[in-house]
Amino acid sequence: MKRLRVLLAGLGVAALLVGFVVWRVDRPQRRLTAHFTEAVGVFVGSDVRVLGVRVGEVTAVVPQGSTVRVDMRYDADVDIPADAQVVIVPPSVVSDRYVQLTPGYTDGAVLADGADLPTSRTVVPLEIDDVYQALNDLSQALGPNGANASGALSDLVATARANLQGNGEALHDTIGGLSDALSTVADGRNDLFDTLGNLADLTSALAASDQQVRDFNARLADVGSQLAAERDDLAAAVRTLGTALNDIRTFLDENREALVSNVDGLADITGVLVSQQQALMEVLDVAPLALSNLALSYNPSSGTLDTRDDVMGPYDPASYACSLMVDVVPVQQIPQTCFDLARLLDKRGLALTDQLRKLLGAAAGSTGTGSGATGVTDAPDGTLGGILKGGQ
Repeated sequence: MKRLRVLLAGLGVAALLVGFVVWRVDRPQRRLTAHFTEAVGVFVGSDVRVLGVRVGEVTAVVPQGSTVRVDMRYDADVDIPADAQVVIVPPSVVSDRYVQLTPGYTDGAVLADGADLPTSRTVVPLEIDDVYQALNDLSQALGPNGANASGALSDLVATARANLQGNGEALHDTIGGLSDALSTVADGRNDLFDTLGNLADLTSALAASDQQVRDFNARLADVGSQLAAERDDLAAAVRTLGTALNDIRTFLDENREALVSNVDGLADITGVLVSQQQALMEVLDVAPLALSNLALSYNPSSGTLDTRDDVMGPYDPASYACSLMVDVVPVQQIPQTCFDLARLLDKRGLALTDQLRKLLGAAAGSTGTGSGATGVTDAPDGTLGGILKGGQ
């Protein structure tokens, strides 16, 4: 019974293996050929991977002169970039290597089925024998039959030892300072790059304005030549200026109090001018017109000024006289004629002084003042003569 179970299990595993092989054979695949300078550790059946995931296998490894042709096949549903490379990857010291297609596909053109990649698109790992050979070549190049044939390398090592002996702390501080400096430069790299960009812009602007810069330099050279030709005159002018400044200093020392007093007085004058700024502006505005009118009023035939007095303004002599009385005597002593005049002017809508308006207000509270007359005459005499007669 136990043997039967083992036999059945073996048959089941065999069936699974056969099914897997059939599935792998029937699954659509693409072919790829790559040429390597060498293919150590790559055999038929070695994995073909993308990003470490097995997608196919090596089907043939054939030497061809100085290169090795490696045929591969991989799953058709795996897209490979058209510019992909083929790399032999050694996962460990043991020669169990696989072929990697890199990089992984993201977008763009896809590698065609049956593509043939030259050695420029393949990479092989560095073998341990190559590393040992490189170290051996280096040691021989630096040995007694190479760079140290005359003892130069030994002298270099001895000199470096002598110079570094006892300077470990200084060397440590130097390296630390250099590290800090590089850190500072790294922290300010944006500003540094901006400065370099600005310098590039400046040099570009200067290059674009090359002719103008040349003209400026030429004119500057001309100015320098002219100053050099007149250096004696410039020296004499500087000496004279020195003498003048010395005289000015002596004058200031001798007249210090007077200058202080004059400056104080000038401050008072300027203060008055500032306080009367508006009046001065009005004078400056009106004075030219007044002088022009004065020149035009001169009568050369009679040698006089032809003017018209307008002291009373728009008011007649009677209004002027009554207005004067209102300002100098009590209202009770003003003649009735002035009250009548104020009423008449107001009735006819003529110009009234403030004093006559005051009389109108006083007349509104009484029927008469002064001489005891009442009422308003129909046609009062508003002239100076009428006013005088009415006062009699």
